[in-house]
Amino acid sequence: MTVCVAGTFDTKGAELGYVADLICGAGLEVRTTDLGTTGTGHADVSAAEIADHHPDGAKAVLGQSDRGKAVSAMSVAFEKYVRQADWIDGMIGAGGSGGTALIAPAMRALPIGVPKVLVSTVASGNVAPYVGPSDIAMMYSVTDVQGLNRISRRVLGNAAYALVGMMQHKVPEIAEKPAIGLTMFGVTTTCVSHIADALASDNDPLVFHATGTGGQSMEKLVDSGLIEAVIDLTTTEIADMLVGGVFPATEDRMGAVIRTGIPYVGSLGALDMVNFGARETVPDRFADRQFHVHNPQVTLMRTTLEENDRFATWIAARLNQMTGPVRFLIPEGGVSALDAKDQPFYDPEALAALRHRLDIDVIPTRNRQLISVPANLNTAEFADAALNAFKEIAQ
Repeated sequence: MTVCVAGTFDTKGAELGYVADLICGAGLEVRTTDLGTTGTGHADVSAAEIADHHPDGAKAVLGQSDRGKAVSAMSVAFEKYVRQADWIDGMIGAGGSGGTALIAPAMRALPIGVPKVLVSTVASGNVAPYVGPSDIAMMYSVTDVQGLNRISRRVLGNAAYALVGMMQHKVPEIAEKPAIGLTMFGVTTTCVSHIADALASDNDPLVFHATGTGGQSMEKLVDSGLIEAVIDLTTTEIADMLVGGVFPATEDRMGAVIRTGIPYVGSLGALDMVNFGARETVPDRFADRQFHVHNPQVTLMRTTLEENDRFATWIAARLNQMTGPVRFLIPEGGVSALDAKDQPFYDPEALAALRHRLDIDVIPTRNRQLISVPANLNTAEFADAALNAFKEIAQ
């Protein structure tokens, strides 16, 4: 097993070398990797070798007068290098804000389960932009990663031995059932829980909270080959992406399914809402809209006919790119617990806009089918229809 010790060896060679020495002393192979944009650091893998992986060549990285541009370019080059490398069994890095920005994208490119530890001066703040949908373990450096002292030695040492522990103590393997990814939100819990329970005897259901990062995490596992089929009934992240909510998908939503061709069962779960924080945080441009306060920290905004048409247009384009078996279910009785009769978001005309656009834009094939279910998404009838669709294409 080989560990990549990554960082700017031109400015933090002593600190990163200390980490490398501890890991070597514990019996693991190490390759030090220089990400310094001056190209003057000393490491097993040179900055020039990493920089050569930039799409525009090493000249786009090294010798730049603008440090910000150089760091951004090196980050691109390192991520590409890591995606092509076949020797990295674990990675550890350390740095300030610049070093963290250099290392984190490459760590995110590694498969889930590969040990990743990042010591950073920014790890006590919002680490979502660095961790994303990955399993990076970030550790706050306490002092700056500059020099070896009584604090930095302890923190860097703890990080080094944490990685050693991950590498030397593998999680015990068990007889694996097929892993199935499911997306869920509070207002789709009844349906998804029913399906997960029904699948559990023969499958390993992995439920992801549809908070933007949740969908990204599921798709990263699909890309990593760790999920064999998807039951994506809660696509609310698309609404937040297109309207401006706080739990947005990225433009690559459903991209992993497109790339891999795995079986896909989808629906319109919670597309009746866009998510915001506390009521006072909702942007002024939405002042005249219909809201439901889910709790003091979460405010839900009802989507409109026009927005639903946009959602369906976007979804249809993605479904049409899928080459594997696809079943997309339309719950005619509403798409969430709030979009049911006598509930605040019940709006048959808004749902009709979704259904109408999908009927027009989705190109049906033997593999790709729309299925209408005359029930609300949270009913047993709809859950059973989703299970039947799944069994048809995945079992």
